[in-house]
Amino acid sequence: MQTPWTQRFAQRTQRMRGSVVREILKLTEQPDIISFGGGLPAPDVFPVDAFEDAACHLLQAHGAKALQYSITEGYRPLREMICRHSARYGIVIEPENVLITSGSQQALDLLGKVFINAGDHVVVERPTYLGAMQAWNAYQAEYINVPMDEDGMCPDGLDAALRMGPKFIYALPNFQNPTGVTLSLERRHELIRLADHYGVPIIEDDPYGQLRYEGQHVMSLVALDAQARAHDGAPYTGNIIYLSTFSKTLAPGLRLAWIVAPAEVIQKLVTAKQGTDLHTSTFAQMLAYDVAHGGFLDQHVKIIRAEYGARRVAMLAAMEKYFPPELTWTKPQGGLFLWVTFPESVNATDLLREAIKEKVAYVPGTAFFADGTGHNTARFNFSYCNEATIEEGIRRLSVALRRFMEMQGTKG
Repeated sequence: MQTPWTQRFAQRTQRMRGSVVREILKLTEQPDIISFGGGLPAPDVFPVDAFEDAACHLLQAHGAKALQYSITEGYRPLREMICRHSARYGIVIEPENVLITSGSQQALDLLGKVFINAGDHVVVERPTYLGAMQAWNAYQAEYINVPMDEDGMCPDGLDAALRMGPKFIYALPNFQNPTGVTLSLERRHELIRLADHYGVPIIEDDPYGQLRYEGQHVMSLVALDAQARAHDGAPYTGNIIYLSTFSKTLAPGLRLAWIVAPAEVIQKLVTAKQGTDLHTSTFAQMLAYDVAHGGFLDQHVKIIRAEYGARRVAMLAAMEKYFPPELTWTKPQGGLFLWVTFPESVNATDLLREAIKEKVAYVPGTAFFADGTGHNTARFNFSYCNEATIEEGIRRLSVALRRFMEMQGTKG
């Protein structure tokens, strides 16, 4: 008798959905498609030679250790390096405040596993990172959406949301995914104040913080929170859990990220991680440390900033050149993405079908809205393609867009 597998899945799987971005990434396997879909770092800036040298040195000098099991918390020299780097930005932490994870997605999943009960509410920006929702849907989270504008999450909406007693606030203050918007310093202070007033923790997701191409650095929420609590150099024990990653500064294939949190939170996350994968790859951690320490990472980030900054300018210029005036878009100061708003009559998912006929792709915006809205929005990635390819992709899309708008009877 054949097993009826679909009847045996756990109830939580009913809310699991495949990633729209992962599906669109399949299009990049077609060589004639120009894709603005994935949040892909440019492979031509990967420090391949540095990794080759480090891998040979690592295997020759510490091969047995690099290929062995390790502790769940992560390779201590790597955590110490993260502590030193964090201190530059006002985040005073010890290795006991740091957990190395297998990519940021695992960090989000572990936080869901540790904090979310079925039916718990989570405050999110509207729109928000779809990977976070994909992780927390499995734990049956419900979402409270707070509107955004050009300065980030709106305080008025946040105050009302916090009155509903959420489990935590999830925010991406720097060059937000998907919009590219940065939360202003004034609003960062207000977010911290409101969260403290209502006793609600904040999860600060910061994968793009080092990728600023113009403007001044804005202090992280975790640094501002520590400053407000006057820790005087003591390890962090505040109200914020901070996430970051090596995926955007070294290479995503390493699958290396980290969580910064008070020690008691890290201890509980360590226990949860042990039930997931025991520990993050020893070899990947030691390799990343061997490459990154000694100032290499600082110099490499400068190369990335220059390259991605030029690509951002190329995309903004191409949009000005080719897109009709009915469209608007954000002008991010850093990160990997910008956000396009089409006329209300344009459904970005339907438009994508026309775009693919012109051999160009992007991510429809509705995937980033917890409430399923945003039908006339889209996320564009500018880091992956070179400047000439970006212009050609925007030109192709403008052809599809004008044809689609004519079919819909929309001006353009």
